[in-house]
Amino acid sequence: MIRTALLSITISTGFMMAADKKPNILFCFADDWGRYASCYAAVDGFSSANDIVKTPNIDRIAKRGVIFRNAFVNAPSCTPCRSAILSGRYFFNTGRAAILSGAVWDGSVPSWPMPVKQAGYHIGKTWKVWSPGTPADIQFGQGENDYSKAGGGKGSFGSFSENVMKAMAAGSDLSQAKDQMYAQVRGNFDAFLQANTAGKPWCYWFGPTNVHRAWAKGSGKAIWGMNPDDLKGKLPKFLPDVPEVREDFADYLGEAQAFDAAIGELLKTVEAKGELDNTFIVISGDHGAPGFPGGKCNLYDFGVGVALIAAGPMIPGGRVVDDIANLMDLAPTFLEAAGAKAYNGMNARSLMPVLTSTQTGQVDADRTWTITGRERHVDVAREGFLPYPQRALRTHDYLLIKNFKPERWPMGSPLKVTDTSEPDARTLEDDTRAAFPDMDSSPTKGWLINHRKDPAWQWHFDYAFGKRPIIQLFDLKKDRDQTQNVAEDPSYAEIKQSLERQLMDELIRVGDPRVTGDGMTFEKAPFTGPAANEGGKKKKKAKATK
Repeated sequence: MIRTALLSITISTGFMMAADKKPNILFCFADDWGRYASCYAAVDGFSSANDIVKTPNIDRIAKRGVIFRNAFVNAPSCTPCRSAILSGRYFFNTGRAAILSGAVWDGSVPSWPMPVKQAGYHIGKTWKVWSPGTPADIQFGQGENDYSKAGGGKGSFGSFSENVMKAMAAGSDLSQAKDQMYAQVRGNFDAFLQANTAGKPWCYWFGPTNVHRAWAKGSGKAIWGMNPDDLKGKLPKFLPDVPEVREDFADYLGEAQAFDAAIGELLKTVEAKGELDNTFIVISGDHGAPGFPGGKCNLYDFGVGVALIAAGPMIPGGRVVDDIANLMDLAPTFLEAAGAKAYNGMNARSLMPVLTSTQTGQVDADRTWTITGRERHVDVAREGFLPYPQRALRTHDYLLIKNFKPERWPMGSPLKVTDTSEPDARTLEDDTRAAFPDMDSSPTKGWLINHRKDPAWQWHFDYAFGKRPIIQLFDLKKDRDQTQNVAEDPSYAEIKQSLERQLMDELIRVGDPRVTGDGMTFEKAPFTGPAANEGGKKKKKAKATK
């Protein structure tokens, strides 16, 4: 699949020409959601947690439009992933926006929201678009186009399960407690629509953070009636199939159901205004599950594979496509949908030909691979703020990952954990960032660390936190969960060589700083060191205590 930079030309497509008016654009984009929706249970062809989760509103959009079986983020970390989506560039080509903590948006890097506004749209966003990063949500005009007054902070939808559980403890019944959260979704969306006094087509980014940790422990069952034991035998191989992990995963799925319920509130409003048939709806998330092995911050499918569902005018419904899509392709797609001007420098290309096709299966013969990668996620002073640089090539049949610094810890340093006899379980569950900080704090993480010396679970611990070889290769037809590295198997030598060459050729062609020049761009300031913390501001010295 050849990705070429797009020229600055006005796009004229069958999508726009066939519509009576420009479509509204509704982009529902959840933190850390991964690929969990009940509509995927019917298309996966294997048993998984999608058999348990219930997402009727997302399923409704899937029936109206297109489900992508093979959609991937460019980076499994929220800020760089979003940098790619907003710019249409590989994350590593977005300057200092290629990292998470300490990210700064380079004003010379264009993004799609403002051109959509210039094309005649009323634009707005609620909650997260691009953060952490400085200036926050600059691509959407920062506060100028923000509609979040109906709910923010700890009392908002972003802490859904915690707030619902607190409300129930204070005497509210379950439906009342949920509706307090849904009212925020409705209020913010209503404010956005009411501000459109000129009656323009609109573009709304709905970015809830509730699927991001933390969640209330036991909330999957308490709020959604989800029995954790129903997940037995349905978790991927790399997750310990034990009660503690099943409960943690059920709580995660509960937050996915809350995201679905919020989408339902948006759809009710759009439908009530008679705009559903003229609204281009895209639903996805910024990477895989947080606080679980192989998820967020990993280039395995569990970390970079996401749901992608779209419906709208000129999109034939009821289709499942196999094309490999990278979410950075949404930038030119949204520009095309809005009839806006494209801009120079994009590595992505529009998904519109796939969306408007009547075909199922593989639609575009060139969409058979994609590139993913990561650099630095969180700041870890004791490691000198160094990244864990990876790039990967994902095809239909194989996943090849190149670890450029295999001597480093992929999830960050163990710090004190491996130096102590037996850490306190409660402390680890409350704050496990002290060890392996690129995996979010979670009951699952605490359980793994506490069982690191148990021979029955040693493999799972090593899978989650252990150092990795320079090259990892997985045969997806034989190893769906990507647990068997065949890179050193002689029978795969030719495939390994071919895939690694393809990966490196593409990285060189598009100017990835990790492989061009001295390859040390991301190892030096301003990408590393204390100056990278919090948008380039040095940390304030802690006050001395007596």
